[in-house]
Amino acid sequence: MAAQQPPWNPPTKDTAEPVLKVYNSLTRTKNEFIPRNGRHVKWYNCGPTVYDASHMGHARNYVTQDILRRLVTDYFGYDVHFVMNITDIDDKIILRARQNYLVKKFRDETQTLSIDVLTEVRTAWEAYVRSKVCKGLGGDDIPTSGAEWESWSALVQKFGDKSWKAEGLKRDEKFEMHFAAASRTQLALTFAQGLFEKGTQDAVAAHQLIDESADVLALSLDAKYGATVTDPSLSRALAAFWEGKFFEDMARLRVRGPDTLTRVTEYVPEIVAFVERIVQNGYGYEFDGSVYFDTRAFDQSKNHSYAKLEPWSRGNRELLEEGEGALSGSGARRSAADFALWKASKPGEPSWPSPWGQGRPGWHIECSVMASAIFGDNMDIHSGGVDLAFPHHDNEMAQSEAYHECEAWVNYFLHTGHLHIEGLKMSKSLKNFITIDEILAKYSARQLRLAFLTQLWNSKVDFSESLMTGEVKNIEATLNNFFATTKALISQAHAEGPSLEAKHGFDSSEHVLTNTLHEAQKAFRAALCDSFNTPAALDVLRELVSRTNVYINSRGKDLNITVVERVARWVGSMLRMFGLGEGGSSEIGWGQELDDGQSIQNREEVLMPYLRVLSSFRDGVRSLAVSKESGAVKEILTLSDKFRDVDLIPLGVALDDQDDGKALVKLMPPAELIKARDEKRAQADAKAAKKAAAVEAERLKRQQKLEKGRLPPEDLFKPPNVPEGTYGSWDVSGLPLTDSEGKELSKNQGKKVQKEWTAQKKLHDEYVAWRREQQT
Repeated sequence: MAAQQPPWNPPTKDTAEPVLKVYNSLTRTKNEFIPRNGRHVKWYNCGPTVYDASHMGHARNYVTQDILRRLVTDYFGYDVHFVMNITDIDDKIILRARQNYLVKKFRDETQTLSIDVLTEVRTAWEAYVRSKVCKGLGGDDIPTSGAEWESWSALVQKFGDKSWKAEGLKRDEKFEMHFAAASRTQLALTFAQGLFEKGTQDAVAAHQLIDESADVLALSLDAKYGATVTDPSLSRALAAFWEGKFFEDMARLRVRGPDTLTRVTEYVPEIVAFVERIVQNGYGYEFDGSVYFDTRAFDQSKNHSYAKLEPWSRGNRELLEEGEGALSGSGARRSAADFALWKASKPGEPSWPSPWGQGRPGWHIECSVMASAIFGDNMDIHSGGVDLAFPHHDNEMAQSEAYHECEAWVNYFLHTGHLHIEGLKMSKSLKNFITIDEILAKYSARQLRLAFLTQLWNSKVDFSESLMTGEVKNIEATLNNFFATTKALISQAHAEGPSLEAKHGFDSSEHVLTNTLHEAQKAFRAALCDSFNTPAALDVLRELVSRTNVYINSRGKDLNITVVERVARWVGSMLRMFGLGEGGSSEIGWGQELDDGQSIQNREEVLMPYLRVLSSFRDGVRSLAVSKESGAVKEILTLSDKFRDVDLIPLGVALDDQDDGKALVKLMPPAELIKARDEKRAQADAKAAKKAAAVEAERLKRQQKLEKGRLPPEDLFKPPNVPEGTYGSWDVSGLPLTDSEGKELSKNQGKKVQKEWTAQKKLHDEYVAWRREQQT
């Protein structure tokens, strides 16, 4: 009979693996993530409108989207096609390009400071005050037409009143911005008028006035000459410039580029065709060269619903008008909720041919067309900032579902939360934003990403100094120290070679740490499956590092470096997966890079043999100094500390003293070591200064007390120590008996002077004793 293998039974799972659930704005709850086509994921992300410098709001949105994308691809293993658009034609771009051109033209044509220039700026300023500043003023504060200049000084005084300013901001959230622009212009105009009256009329003075008044002049010049600006290359050039800057900033923030990048100006023919079909399907109508989306017709049709994300916002005129853009008119919409698919171009605006005449795309249509061109009638994920949910994303879905006659164009909508800075919402239109260039001058890309990882991707982020200098700095320092220690221990173990002891080194402590790693890996996955809960995932890593540090500190020479190394490699790979650094999959750490481009591994190979010799020398000298008791001991210890704190730190070498008398050699970025050393010294200096100040304060207090005790108690209540005539008579010890009128002191008065006399006697006795000590 032929031999056969015994039956095999598949194992049963002890615990079920968590499934990925994401917070879906379409349901306002967490839904299981189920791509339509296996592991292939279609993902569209709303890109920027490029008309100015990228700011912290962009960093919040695109760094966060990058983290989510990395998790979906690098951790969960999905095959993602990531598409992002660039809005390179928009009301903001048109206005900014046109106004920049007109201000520059006015500046170039102005070569002297003349009455005409002063009048032009003065007229623009008055119009700006009436149209912009007055929105935030109330009652008697609104100046009468023609009296703006005379009323301004009083308004400036009131602007310093916080409550008055707060009332203005309630009336108009841009009040402070408009007031600041008007103030700059008013001051510049006053200064220029003074120069003119003194005979200074050169181009420098004129250009200085125009530069300071640019925000005010832009509106006035655009109102007068905007329709004459017909060169479409102005808008394209502005958008192209800021697009380049945007991607430079994204690269500095380690944000991966999109797999496919689309630009609105490249898809105008497709947009025209898209709008045509929406009209043919009965969901759009033309009026006076513009085409509008018919929200009522769409809402009343079978299988369609308008404003799926925010149905409660569908009548919000403020949001709708903001979505239509500053250059849009109301037109003849059938419903207040209707929005422009195609806009008839007015003079001064770029235009393209269409069946309805020369025009340009509406804002919302662009993403519908470009995403449909790549993905068709459905995508798995659509992402963007939460401020785009309505009307932009709601309108996108309505247009696309009207075009494709499909029920659901997007399966999962992921919206990143607002960014607040020191508790205040950041807004580009309010000019209270911080550019990415400015923030990267203060913090590293890693620190910014860590800040966003510590808070949920779809919640409000309050970016503050305390967040960066507190939690973020502590996380970074903890992980830096952990990786440096681990690499140093590995290097030390390799240098010492295998142990000759007949002992395996995997005891209960190693079992505990290994099980801790496995539990951490499970908790880490559970956190990320819970709608990408990165704060919880980071906490898992921090706790694992803390437990590993406890193991390292407790095991001494019995430490099993392979267990520590396994923990460190996994922690580092998860940090790199978050985008916190670059490096190979087997690297320990999050991939620090040196300024000269030299890898840390090469640095270790070159320097470590020499550093061990120097460290061994220091160990011997230090051991000798500790064992002796003479004047040389202190000097040797001082030299030893100087070698550690002064000589090696600029080389990026840290020596950590261990219980066995041998230093653990670490290689770290020199800047970090210098900063840590200087901070430690500063703390020590501050502590010493505080102690010295306390000693000095105590000395002064003692001096004042002795000075007060100089007066004998029998003279305390006699002139000149009290006003002449305060008391009429005293006893032999100097205690008052009668008042100025010869009346005997009352019982309460007697108690009071007795108490003061006793206190003064005590002080005087201390003074006399101190004098005796000084004389001996």
